[in-house]
Amino acid sequence: MKKCICFFFLVVCFRLQAQNYTDVLLKELNNAIDASAKYDAEKIKKIKSLEGKLTKGDQQDLFEHYLDLYNEYQVFNYDSAYAYCQKMQSVATVSGDNHKIAYFKIKLSFIMLSSGMFKEVFDVLSSINLNYLNDQEKAEYYTLAARYYYDLADYDKDHVYATEYNKTGSLYVDSALRLYAQTSFQYVYYSGLKNIRAGDRDKAFSYFDTLMHDRSLTPHQFAVTASTLSDIYIQNNQTDSAIDLLIRAAIADIQSSTKETSAAFNLATLLFKKGDLKNASTYIEKAVNDATFYGARQRKVQLSTILPLIEAEKLNIVEKEKQTVTNYAVIATVLLLVLAGLIVIIVRQNNKLKAAERIITDANKKLLEANKIKEEYIGYFFSGNTEFYNRIDKFKKSVEQKIADRKIDEIKFLVNNFNLKKERDELLKNFDQIFLNLFPKFISEFNLLLKEEEQVKLKEGEILNTDLRIFALIRMGIHDTEKIATILGYSVNTINTYKTRIKNKSIVPNEDFENRIMHINSI
Repeated sequence: MKKCICFFFLVVCFRLQAQNYTDVLLKELNNAIDASAKYDAEKIKKIKSLEGKLTKGDQQDLFEHYLDLYNEYQVFNYDSAYAYCQKMQSVATVSGDNHKIAYFKIKLSFIMLSSGMFKEVFDVLSSINLNYLNDQEKAEYYTLAARYYYDLADYDKDHVYATEYNKTGSLYVDSALRLYAQTSFQYVYYSGLKNIRAGDRDKAFSYFDTLMHDRSLTPHQFAVTASTLSDIYIQNNQTDSAIDLLIRAAIADIQSSTKETSAAFNLATLLFKKGDLKNASTYIEKAVNDATFYGARQRKVQLSTILPLIEAEKLNIVEKEKQTVTNYAVIATVLLLVLAGLIVIIVRQNNKLKAAERIITDANKKLLEANKIKEEYIGYFFSGNTEFYNRIDKFKKSVEQKIADRKIDEIKFLVNNFNLKKERDELLKNFDQIFLNLFPKFISEFNLLLKEEEQVKLKEGEILNTDLRIFALIRMGIHDTEKIATILGYSVNTINTYKTRIKNKSIVPNEDFENRIMHINSI
């Protein structure tokens, strides 16, 4: 029993120690990410220094200068690496040096493969004449070809083509291993990689473990080794160890300003599966930024598989938090419902009161306007009619006197000289004057409803014309076309024609024209 308890505590302590180590590594990685701009600045400073050394020397020196700059850019930025590759090609072509032509193609193939341009890489690799390369350069060619087929296998992930691609890639590794020194980084690394592809994880582990203890590795070599070794731990379901290796690889990538990398992406994937969404989100963002900076199409495709999942999970967590907040809000809402209800009732009553006030105000305005119109037109009615009746009475007395005196010819003369048209015109003129007293801005506001070239222009001596009188009567509240026709002495069809013609000249919809007329204010 005591042995079981001791064993349990040992396991717990080991796990706590491992977790503490991972936490320390994560903190180092976060610090490295914060300092990444500083590492990149140092990288750019070194590149600027090399660019400053470019001279117009012989073609060999120029080719070597371009090669140095290419090497700085090859895992840093695709576009710049490609540009210097083109310069290397130009020098090689001008010099006619078959060795340089073959070698620049190897460099071109590397960055195109890093960018995911499989078809283009195949075409370039197929065009390289190995007879112009030395053994070291041939080995570089073979490892690049191996990587090409391994990447194709990873891209296809099927049981037919992927298997053949892995076999072909391993054949190229065999060719490379025959040319590398057995103590070199390349020999040990590619020996381990070949065994991973063959499924012999134990043998592969021995090669990579040897490299991990080699203190002479550059940061980039260490990152590549740690990242590849993590794959063995993943296959063995040793996720925590794989995470630690990927963290160390990601740190080394940042310190060496390597943008063409998969360590941050793979790390984010493992942390996401473990439920560490915060760190997974941070590192996937770093991976996205690196892939975008470098211009790696293949990496962007990989990122598209995990990025939506992380974002979806973040959204899910936000939704859960929102639900928790909602639950608390519901409780608080219940406590405030009575108060809210009272506020709603008060607001509604207040709104009703304001609405009633507006209705009363509008009604008062209309009543005042109606009273004003009535006062004006009642006064006009009595004044105009009294004058008209006086004229009729005078005419009647004259006719009666002529009849009494039996002056028939003079009676005919009086009747024939009684001008009804003049009387109607006088009546309309009086209407016009009184209307404009009530609506002094009617003509100007009426014209604002018409196109500029169609606006009403009164002739000399006119107060209102027929067009204006029709709509003046409408403004007075007379909407019956037949009544308007009777008042103005026209047929109904003529009134309708006038109205339609005016509305067609307006800048407002025809159906809205009369409503706009009704909104012309009186004094």
